[in-house]
Amino acid sequence: MSEQPEQPEQPEPHEHRVINPTTEELVATVPASTAQDVDAAVVRASSAQRGWAALAPGERARLLRRFALTVDEHREELAQLEVTEAGHPIGNARWEAGNVRDLLDYAAGGVERLTGSQIPVSGGVNLTFTEPLGVVAVIAPWNFPMPIAAWGTAPALAAGNAVLLKPAETTPLTALRLAELALAAGLPEGLFQVLPGAGPVAGNALVEHPGVAKVVFTGSTAVGKEIMAKCAAQVKRVTLELGGKSPNIVFADADLERAAAAAPGSFLDNTGQDCCARSRILVQARVYDRFMELLEPAVRGFRCGDPTDPDTGMGPLISAAQRERVRSYVPEDFPAAIRGEAPKGAGFWYPATVLEGDPRDRTAVEEIFGPVAVVLPFDDEADAVRLANDTAYGLSGSIWTRDTARALRMSQAVAAGNLSVNSHSSVRYSTPFGGYKQSGLGRELGPDALAAFTETKNVFLSTEEQQ
Repeated sequence: MSEQPEQPEQPEPHEHRVINPTTEELVATVPASTAQDVDAAVVRASSAQRGWAALAPGERARLLRRFALTVDEHREELAQLEVTEAGHPIGNARWEAGNVRDLLDYAAGGVERLTGSQIPVSGGVNLTFTEPLGVVAVIAPWNFPMPIAAWGTAPALAAGNAVLLKPAETTPLTALRLAELALAAGLPEGLFQVLPGAGPVAGNALVEHPGVAKVVFTGSTAVGKEIMAKCAAQVKRVTLELGGKSPNIVFADADLERAAAAAPGSFLDNTGQDCCARSRILVQARVYDRFMELLEPAVRGFRCGDPTDPDTGMGPLISAAQRERVRSYVPEDFPAAIRGEAPKGAGFWYPATVLEGDPRDRTAVEEIFGPVAVVLPFDDEADAVRLANDTAYGLSGSIWTRDTARALRMSQAVAAGNLSVNSHSSVRYSTPFGGYKQSGLGRELGPDALAAFTETKNVFLSTEEQQ
């Protein structure tokens, strides 16, 4: 990396501007939290957490279910906020608000099942206790601001912790509203606080604060490495959900029509701003041409436009900066195998784009985080595995084949934390989610989510007669 000339220090912003990515209009200004704000929030959270952990498990579960019900009552309001601040199609945004509700319900069900154990030993009885960590920091991204915020928040609260949530600078509105709904549902003051602010200021203060027991971060691999290094200085727990460059592997024996019809959604959902995006489409060479024939109308038919229209499949990118990032990989006049349509005028639009390239090309190796996929041919199963694993990432992927034995072999051979066979499903609140290699550390969601926010304490009670 070449060195950049030194820039004069800029004053830290006192507020963040929230811009509607569809219209480029100013939606709101939100105060930016300082390091002093973080200090004060940790004090409040620590006090609230002690009372929360002391509640009977059934009472904590009841309050979380009430929080879920309150979210459900405001689901349309939350969805509209998501459309406004993130540009998500309304159908997607409604699903995301419902996912927050479901996560809270699911986590509430685990409160009374977070049990210890009795282990047989000689000379006494051995017990384990499951105890909350204390104050947890959740640093959420802008690509899925609502559901990913809940991925960390819901199980952390259920396990008896307090949560300090720092949303991305561009998408703080849904997080702030969720905090208001938590209070309305009866959660204690200070237990769940939202701290909008800049990553280098509020985010860094949370990561380095000695009163924060764990950091949950979703974002780029580069920033995740920095957070991991800073947490190491305090031996602080961390869960990281980072980047991806996931394969969509199509074998010649697959249902090609179905695989081609499903492919656009796998890399165009959320305008490609998804770490699970199947942005490398690997197609067996002998059906490559036929697959491309089927793929073109599917990509062109994936509607890009007004996010408030229920028929829209893809909205704008989050910001002008993100659009420039995508253009730096693929200028809009770059030769493409397939290119869709996108609106002109206001809004951070970029068309669906499919490239044919070399597996060593930058577009085939680096995470673009936009509506761009690269199609690569492969010869046989071994070649497909080699191409699929030829990346620093290992988050997700799909395998299309009618051969069940091959599906199982490939599922074991592809180095990724989340795989789908004959589908593109990656995330369910009831199953674990996380990546291999530089895609992250730890697992979120699923039946073990609460345990990731606890300590295990071992206690031995002697039963030998006392003299």
